[in-house]
Amino acid sequence: MNRSLAIEFSRITEVAALAAFAWLGRGDKNAADNAAVQAMRYMLNRINMDGEIVIGEGEIDEAPMLYIGEKVGSGMGELVSIAVDPIDGTRLTALGQDNAISVLAAGGKNTFLRAPDMYMEKLIVGPEAKGMIDLNLPLEQNLRRVASRMGKLLSQLTVMVLAKPRHEAIINQMHQLGVRVICVPDGDVAGSVLCCLPDGGVDMLYGIGGAPEGVITAAAVRALGGDMQARLIPRNQVKDDTPENQAIAAKEIERCQKMGVEVNTVLQLEDIAKDDNLVFAATGITNGELLQGIKRKGNLASTETLLIRGRSRTIRRIHSTHYLDRKDDEIYSLIRD
Repeated sequence: MNRSLAIEFSRITEVAALAAFAWLGRGDKNAADNAAVQAMRYMLNRINMDGEIVIGEGEIDEAPMLYIGEKVGSGMGELVSIAVDPIDGTRLTALGQDNAISVLAAGGKNTFLRAPDMYMEKLIVGPEAKGMIDLNLPLEQNLRRVASRMGKLLSQLTVMVLAKPRHEAIINQMHQLGVRVICVPDGDVAGSVLCCLPDGGVDMLYGIGGAPEGVITAAAVRALGGDMQARLIPRNQVKDDTPENQAIAAKEIERCQKMGVEVNTVLQLEDIAKDDNLVFAATGITNGELLQGIKRKGNLASTETLLIRGRSRTIRRIHSTHYLDRKDDEIYSLIRD
């Protein structure tokens, strides 16, 4: 993927983040998501590429979405597959809380795993612990293997987990082992990237979240030399085993079969992000450990964006100042107060 195209993707997450920021603290996560989706779609369609959304978000919570199979771009130029999450942390944005970002990953035609929008179990470490994780083993054994490789005691290990009821037993188990656990309410992409950065302060991320975030995460993890394993999990195995969730799970399994991927089977990093021809872009919406949030005064706004190219392993932090009233009318209508 050429460098100029990679830079274009940073502009897409910037505009999506600005659109989401217009809904900051307004209590309506779907409206925020809708604004970010519209902005992202508009910007994607302005790029000279033959693009396709291979994994999107929205089906799980019935939010607006860039749907799987949607064609984007001019239809000319480089073939590009794209995994999107216009807002990782929609609830955080709606409530005005930290750690919300706009994020996407782009690669070649066959770079990314194709899977439905469903739940995914993830285990992620940085380069120092590469090769030491195995989702087929109990979590405690993974913790001990990673700690040993990193030359740490369990009490010196820091693990990030989504603060969800489904993770309570795991969190308690890690506390009993003396592990330091950082619980975040939503948004696990940023935590996954922190695992792979030398100064990130996180040794491992574990938990069950969304598959779109998992595929995007895999792009960053691969580009940064980390390691990841995952598996797709049907809804009724994560939520209550009700008839409604069983019906949704049956559809998820059927879609997985059509896409050639199995549920409850461990996926290696190379199964999710298959080559280095990829780009990861993320822009902060609200302040977090990974990125600064948007600062806005009238029609002037500033953003911070992380842009990573897989082939060169170049990591860029882009600080931009935006004169919002100079944006295209279609974008300005989404981002103005």
